[in-house]
Amino acid sequence: MKNVTLLLDDGTKFRGKSFGYESPIAGEVVFNTAMTGYPESLTDPSYAGQIMVLTFPLVGNYGVPPFTLEPNGIASYMESEKIHAKAIVVSEYSGEYSHWNAKESLADWLKREHVPGITGIDTRELTKVLREHGVMMGRILFDEEPDNVPTARYEGVNWVAEVSCKEIINYNKGADKKVVLVDCGVKHNILRCLINRGLEVIRVPWDYDFNELNFDALFLANGPGDPDTCQAAVDNIRRFMGNPNTKPIMGICMGNQLLSKAAGAKIYKLKYGHRSHNQPVRLVGTERCFVTSQNHGYAVDSQTLPSDWQPLFVNMNDGSNEGVKHISKPWFSVQFHPEACSGPVDTEYLFDDFAKMLHNL
Repeated sequence: MKNVTLLLDDGTKFRGKSFGYESPIAGEVVFNTAMTGYPESLTDPSYAGQIMVLTFPLVGNYGVPPFTLEPNGIASYMESEKIHAKAIVVSEYSGEYSHWNAKESLADWLKREHVPGITGIDTRELTKVLREHGVMMGRILFDEEPDNVPTARYEGVNWVAEVSCKEIINYNKGADKKVVLVDCGVKHNILRCLINRGLEVIRVPWDYDFNELNFDALFLANGPGDPDTCQAAVDNIRRFMGNPNTKPIMGICMGNQLLSKAAGAKIYKLKYGHRSHNQPVRLVGTERCFVTSQNHGYAVDSQTLPSDWQPLFVNMNDGSNEGVKHISKPWFSVQFHPEACSGPVDTEYLFDDFAKMLHNL
C-alpha cells in the first residue's frame, strides 16, 4: 500500500495509504455521513467530479455485489453502469469482507474501474475542516510521483452533460401512461420506481427538446454539479410549462432546482451540502417529518419563488428548501431522494402520488 496525501486547496494535508487504483487525481472534496451504501453512492452519477469522504469509520466489510443487469437494462445492485466518484477516502478499510451477495472486495472494484482509494485518514477531522471552510478542491498525490500534480475544476463545469445518456432509451414500452424522464444523471432506482408503477419511461438526454414527443407527464431526474450550467434543460421545461394542455411534473434533486429555475427562482451553493441518509425534512404546513437520503451541494432560494409557487418540504437542520409545488397545477419536486437506495424509503409514496396524477388525467 503506497503512501498517499490528500492535499486541500487551503494547504491542509492528510496522509494515508492507497488501497485503490494508484493514480493522482483532483476533485471537489465532499463528505457523506451514511453508515452503509458505498456501492450505491459510488455509482450515483451525482458524485461525478467529487472525492467522496465517508465519515463512518469502517468501510469495505461487506464487499461489492456483482454488476448485473435486469431484463429491462437497469442495474440490479448499483445506481448506474460505473463508478462516478473521482475517489473515495475512508478512515479504516476492511480488506476482509463477508456478505451473501459479495463478489469482490471494494479495493478490487476500485482498481478495476481506475478509482483511487485512501485509508488511514482521520475522516472526522477532515469533515470538521470541510464544515468550517466549506467544500473545496483537493488533490490525491502519491509520494512516488511528486511531480505528477493533477488540476481540476468543479464549479462552472457542466457535469450533467458528462453523465447524461446520449440517446433516447425506452423502458416498459407499451404501458398505458408515458413519462418523459430528463436524464441529468438519473439513479437506476428512480427508473425502477416509475416502472414498478406501470409507467412507460422515455429517458432523454438532458438538453433534448422533448416538447414534440407524445407523452403524459414529465420527470426531472437528479444529477451532479451546478444547475446554472443546464440552461438548455431549463428552457425546455419552461416551454413545457407554458403549454395550455397542463401535464404533471415531478422532479428529484437536480430536478427540483431545474423546475424552480424554470419557474423563476434562484439557486445558491450550500456551504458543505447534504450527503447522508439521515436528513430530516418537514412537510410544509404540517408537523409531519421524514428521514431522507440526500446528495446535493446546491439549493433553491425559497424567498425567490413566484407567488404561484410555494415550498413543499423544508430541511429541519438548516431551514433550506427541500421541495416546491405549484399552488394549482400538478407540478412538484423534492430535493431529497424518495427512492433512496441506499437509505430510508419513508417518502417513496411520492412516486404513488405522481402515478395517481397521471391516471387521473
